[in-house]
Amino acid sequence: MTLLIGALTLGVILALLALGVYISYRIFDIADITVDGSLTFGAAVTGVLLVKYGVHPLWATSAGFIAGMMAGTVSGVLQTRFHINALLSGILVMTALYSVNLHVMGRSNIPFLGVATLSTYCETMAVQVFGGPETQLWGWTVSSADLTMLLLMLTLVGAIATGLWAFFRTDLGTAMRASGDNPQMVKALGGNVENYRIFGLALSNGLVGLAGALWAQYQNFADVQMGIGMVVWGLASVIIGEALTGATGVGIAIAGAIIGSVLFRQLVAIALSFGLNPNDLKLITAVFVFAALVLPGMMKHVSLRKAQGAA
Repeated sequence: MTLLIGALTLGVILALLALGVYISYRIFDIADITVDGSLTFGAAVTGVLLVKYGVHPLWATSAGFIAGMMAGTVSGVLQTRFHINALLSGILVMTALYSVNLHVMGRSNIPFLGVATLSTYCETMAVQVFGGPETQLWGWTVSSADLTMLLLMLTLVGAIATGLWAFFRTDLGTAMRASGDNPQMVKALGGNVENYRIFGLALSNGLVGLAGALWAQYQNFADVQMGIGMVVWGLASVIIGEALTGATGVGIAIAGAIIGSVLFRQLVAIALSFGLNPNDLKLITAVFVFAALVLPGMMKHVSLRKAQGAA
């Protein structure tokens, strides 16, 4: 049960990564590799503020969100103002952020030992709410702190997802979505497509940076390598969510991304519990995303061939 709660908590935290990837991938049709750097950047900034400066966890976490927005803004500016290919812009920013993260942290890894984080606050809150370090859940004995952390992350991600859904229903959100679908029409109506893209990528990477800040506090350390390959993780979550929900609307797509992230993390936890070599995790993830991208088109092609043969 402890493994299940841990996997659920991490899946919920990384749902913010999935939401960020959804914005860049589905709204602007960009597989933004900036994500790999901005997740670590959010974790690094949060870690330094917590360990070196003793900043309150809420403010440090907010700084991680802002750090991610800064990374996304740079990537957006490279694409719109300097007319650099979107994929290349992401690679440039991701590569630069590796050195930036090392300078921010001062070393490759920052442990949060003895530092007040959201996890430590959850431990204190758990004792007050559940009356002890352990509690019963459906007949299982689980850590009160782990359960409190899961509930906190569910509340936070739920609030952010609701806010994101409401934003996409505003004039600005609708114009941003339209600029990704039909930029020529938005330009004809007087909209600034470039500014919409910059803001969208900033928001996308802000959510990714927030995921990094929360993830670092959950695992009690920030590492310069923690963001490698996370864009593929986000793509897998979005694709799983779309397959499960059909993604007929923005609200359903947002919910699907969250469900996909949680489910994908559960699949990873199950695979690891059955003896999957952790070194193969990235490879399995890449193969899964490849299959998820290719199989729908192949099935559609097979169905079309069958229909033509029947006709």
